[in-house]
Amino acid sequence: MKTAVAPLAHEIPPTPLDDVVTELSEIYIEKGTPMFMRTVLALFSGGFATFALLYCVQPMMPLLSHEFSINAAQSSLILSVATGMLAIGLLITGPISDRIGRKPVMVAALFAAALFTMASAMIPSWQGVLVMRALVGLSLSGLAAVAMTYLSEEIHPQHLGLAMGLYIGGNAIGGMCGRLIVGVLIDFVSWHTAMLVIGSLALIAAAVFWKILPESRNFRARSLHPRSLLDGFTMHFRDAGLPLLFLEAFVLMGAFVTLFNYIGYRLLAEPYHMDQAFVGLLSVVYLSGIYSSAKIGALADQLGRRKVLWATIVVMLAGIALTMFTPLPLVILGMLIFTFGFFGAHSVASSWIGRRAIKARGQASSLYLFSYYAGSSIAGTAGGVAWHWGGWNGIGLFIGGLLVIALLVALKLAKLPPLENVKA
Repeated sequence: MKTAVAPLAHEIPPTPLDDVVTELSEIYIEKGTPMFMRTVLALFSGGFATFALLYCVQPMMPLLSHEFSINAAQSSLILSVATGMLAIGLLITGPISDRIGRKPVMVAALFAAALFTMASAMIPSWQGVLVMRALVGLSLSGLAAVAMTYLSEEIHPQHLGLAMGLYIGGNAIGGMCGRLIVGVLIDFVSWHTAMLVIGSLALIAAAVFWKILPESRNFRARSLHPRSLLDGFTMHFRDAGLPLLFLEAFVLMGAFVTLFNYIGYRLLAEPYHMDQAFVGLLSVVYLSGIYSSAKIGALADQLGRRKVLWATIVVMLAGIALTMFTPLPLVILGMLIFTFGFFGAHSVASSWIGRRAIKARGQASSLYLFSYYAGSSIAGTAGGVAWHWGGWNGIGLFIGGLLVIALLVALKLAKLPPLENVKA
């Protein structure tokens, strides 16, 4: 009698082509099932913790400039060293997860990052804080490198865009809550206390993740032999589409981080003279990203990614254009539209990686996210030069240039022939 329980990964025999449709319902997690809900809730929690820990420092950058007597570009290092180390760590933790499994790497990453964040609150020197932030980034690479791969392996292909969108929605809520909580708290308590609060929330999210995420069923261990890693690296860069998606990640994330790194400096200065708590409250624009990541991810499943990606970048361009005007309502509307477009674009591009990479998906996801966080680190700090050179006009030109590159790449991707049996 045929069992209703899906077989374990090591028990799954090679699947003949004529049995693919039948086997999909047994191997993959399908929408509407309790396991699907557990998976997306767990990855939502993981994404929440990742972005909260990374981006909680953005609203405190002007305060750190004053406290440590540093300029805006130097203050941005508190984010850039974390994302830079995260990018480097991705090249290590992705292949490690290909060897030892997805869930153990992700769980260890979340707990370590939360503890390093709490430790950073107790460091008195700027250099010490940067060291702790580097360790936070290195730790988080264990979740960032693996989450997309886990979803690509475990979720039914027809529902992958939705699941990836919900995971990225967790990123958006984490980014919003991290900035919102810290942005408001530092008007009333020290930044040290604010970091302790964020670290404690991340510990709770890590515990939820550990308890409810299903074990992998489709994971296949791969060798960590350097030759195997090099073969996977070469294979991904020979693909016509994957290198373009890596570049897309770099420029999109570079544009997004630049806006939120320096918008606080603009709104605290004339003619706005806003207080820090109100600037922190503007993080509610992330709510548009929570909606767009899931909605546009599902739309890409229906229409194809090549038809959706370029449109989301046009939305980002419209958003940054609105922020160039002086009236505050237009600036806020521009931030809202820009955020909507970014999370939609990231949802589409990241799910495209899992569909395009045939083998060594963990490595492919790592390369995508290496580019993503390298864009955050490099462009996020380079934007400080644009700020000192031309104020917000300089930031607008810098971000606009990045988005024009992103649009050209998206149009190039739209012209590529899809892989056989893969709806792109």
